[in-house]
Amino acid sequence: MSIERWRQAWQQLIAPGSPFEVITPADGGPRYFRHAARNLLQVIDAGRVHGEKEFVVWQQQRLTFAAYYDAVDRLAGQLAGRLDLRPGERVAIALRNQPAWLIAFAAIQRCGAVCVPLNSWGLRDELLHGVEDSGARLLLCDEARLAMLRDDLAAGERTCIVVGRVPASDLPEHCLRYEDLLAAEPLPVAALDIAPEAPALILYTSGTTNRAKGVLSSHRAVCQALAALEFQGAFCALSSPERVQGMLQSGYAPTTLMAVPLFHVSGLHAQFLGALRGGRRLLLMYKWDATQALDLIRDERCTQFNGAPVMMQQLLASPRYGGDDTVSLFGLGLGGGASSAGLLTEMLSRRPQVIGGSGYGLTESNGIGAAIGGDPFVHRPATAGWPLPIVDVRIGDDPRHPQSDGSPGLIWLRSPTLMEGYWNLPGASAEALRDGWLDTGDLGYLDEEGFLCISGRLKDLINRGGEKISAAEIETCASDMPGVLEAAAFALEDPLLGEVVALAIHGDPTALPGDEQVCAFIGERLAAYKVPARVYRVSEPLPRNATGKVLKADLKARLYVG
Repeated sequence: MSIERWRQAWQQLIAPGSPFEVITPADGGPRYFRHAARNLLQVIDAGRVHGEKEFVVWQQQRLTFAAYYDAVDRLAGQLAGRLDLRPGERVAIALRNQPAWLIAFAAIQRCGAVCVPLNSWGLRDELLHGVEDSGARLLLCDEARLAMLRDDLAAGERTCIVVGRVPASDLPEHCLRYEDLLAAEPLPVAALDIAPEAPALILYTSGTTNRAKGVLSSHRAVCQALAALEFQGAFCALSSPERVQGMLQSGYAPTTLMAVPLFHVSGLHAQFLGALRGGRRLLLMYKWDATQALDLIRDERCTQFNGAPVMMQQLLASPRYGGDDTVSLFGLGLGGGASSAGLLTEMLSRRPQVIGGSGYGLTESNGIGAAIGGDPFVHRPATAGWPLPIVDVRIGDDPRHPQSDGSPGLIWLRSPTLMEGYWNLPGASAEALRDGWLDTGDLGYLDEEGFLCISGRLKDLINRGGEKISAAEIETCASDMPGVLEAAAFALEDPLLGEVVALAIHGDPTALPGDEQVCAFIGERLAAYKVPARVYRVSEPLPRNATGKVLKADLKARLYVG
């Protein structure tokens, strides 16, 4: 299919009267999907029609849609009735991927409360920051997270719901067992009409400050994002009919292997909520393991896998990929980081009939920006795709005066999926949002065919296998070590993970801690993936500009780092 025919298919999908009709407001505001859900309750309830179809598979647990919704309604009744949870109150979730996470999210929304997913890879300080910063009234967590936060929860008299067979005698005060709540006599939940502008979600994201910022999104923003993801699926089907036909004729039930965390928009929006609404089966992985992933693809006949480039690279590296174990796998999606040309080439050559795809978005845009899949992905695999139909893109230092020469510049996004702002951070919100435009901190350009190309980023983040790491957070932690006068964290290229953390520390050579001491110190305070892969001990002061900012390019050149 030619570019022109793809454009015709695109216009057909967004035309008046179509399911993905796009409205352009007369006041010049961002375009939006006319038929998107009004709130997340509508999204969640849409999945009830799937009844006894299997929905979730995790280890030995299997839940049909009906069983899932029974658990959701039971938990919601306990939250609203027994615990008096009210609309607008915050509830945090600190769990690894498992069915209880999916149940808790929907139950929280049924009560009109705001869900606060926390990074379950984080350690005490990071988790506690999310709980306290959001003002969460309740916390749902597992035994591992409870062990980290037990004393803090007791001191704050914060109610905690613990998932797992914790003996009642071991429960701290103010803690309840999740399983007991589900087994209790069902309680009714009042019907709610949640306004589209009401708050729905706070997702924490690493930024250039030393503390993660809470991204606050409305129901409208999340629902418009979900509609955009569904649009991309429909466009892929229209633009790549032969690929989609092959999948449909295979007879395999649509089944997604989900290994990305649910506290990411890619896990929460694109995989969980998309599957719930669309009636697709979800296989949850507690943590990523390529061998186990291939076993699950083989045994459960998974048809779709979306993951970070490092996950895809490990999957393709296995001799089992492309054989009988992956015969059911028709869809491969990339996200969370830049992909190498070699990975894209291998992905397309090993199974030419596969429906490949990738996209570009941020937590602040609910994962929505540009997307590409199917035949267009084969045509331009290194691009992020066309901006989705409710997304405006401008390139340049100021969105009011965009550059138009096709050269790389700062990417600005405008869409109804953008965040309301950073939770309790008006200054940071004003910096990120300018007249309704989001400063992405990324560099790129729109090519002659309208595809968005990402060329770099301005924000001081390190992208380790799809996990965004704040350099400032590492630096602040390292600077707390005795003997460290200055610290600078930066990215090192890595063939497997894309980037890893490098750390330069300066101080009196006789007092500077050794590499192992530095890594141990940081590992005790931050998540394991934030521990530096390489430590440089520098005798001279770190190079800085007139405002005192470390010149990291100069520093890397001094250290002979590529």
